[in-house]
Amino acid sequence: MKLGLVSAIIPNFSYEEVIDLAADLELKYVEMMSWPHGRALRRYAGVTHIDADSLTEELAKRYVEYAAERGIRVSALGYYPNPLDKDLEAREKYIEHIYKLINASRMMDVNCISTFIGRNTNLNPEQNIEEMLSVWKPIVQYAYDQGVKVLIENCPMYYTHDEWPNGANLACNPYIWDIMFSEMPQPNFGLNYDPSHMYLQRADYIRPLIDYKDRIFHIHLKDIKFSEEGLYRYGMFWYPSKFHAPKIPSLGGIDWRAFISALYDLRYDIPVCLEIEDKAFEDSLEDILSSIKISVRYIRNFME
Repeated sequence: MKLGLVSAIIPNFSYEEVIDLAADLELKYVEMMSWPHGRALRRYAGVTHIDADSLTEELAKRYVEYAAERGIRVSALGYYPNPLDKDLEAREKYIEHIYKLINASRMMDVNCISTFIGRNTNLNPEQNIEEMLSVWKPIVQYAYDQGVKVLIENCPMYYTHDEWPNGANLACNPYIWDIMFSEMPQPNFGLNYDPSHMYLQRADYIRPLIDYKDRIFHIHLKDIKFSEEGLYRYGMFWYPSKFHAPKIPSLGGIDWRAFISALYDLRYDIPVCLEIEDKAFEDSLEDILSSIKISVRYIRNFME
């Protein structure tokens, strides 16, 4: 396993600057954000380090060569909208861009994209399962035919009032994962697994490494910290943003020694990328870079 970085935290960097930063930190991977240009939907969204709309074979080759010269590989193209949005016009735009990313990742020989399943907030879970299968079966098959992996991050997207009451990503628990992989068994379809999202649900965040060993193709390292005052005042059934906060690894509650030990025990050999989302380190670019460096230094206690 080699350590990498999710590029969303440095939105104003160019592709080359992201690669240079990763090389300076002696990282090996970058998950490159590849949103279409335009207004961000939320924090950490709308970041475009690789523009699939304007990517050409020549530019793709230059990107690959630039990274390779610095010992870096792009592990995935990342794009995290809601492909099951109740707004059908918005949904169609999101799906269209996912297809563009599949093509772009093949062009760059990355052959991997990471995204969300999405969720229609007007429908119950059973109805959303039907929507998921209708929307995603052709996407997964198309990617399979192109030789591209499609990874789903397990974030519930259920944090603030605008995501109430269902969240915006159905695929946040093993019940849904089992349906996904049973109904869409293509071997290119898997998870970009972030243990903090299971920890948020007070669930075992190491067990999925065992149960989904053949479906986890990429890892996000992000921590969270619970607020006991927030839990007391609001309870677990209120907006999660009221009782927890994303943190860099080591400053939250996840046992990273145990988690990474399990990765080694199970012989994982996949990209493991730091996903930095911590408001305590966002007052300036210097703060953001410090958060990345602290995270790299901490995780290197356990892996390269």
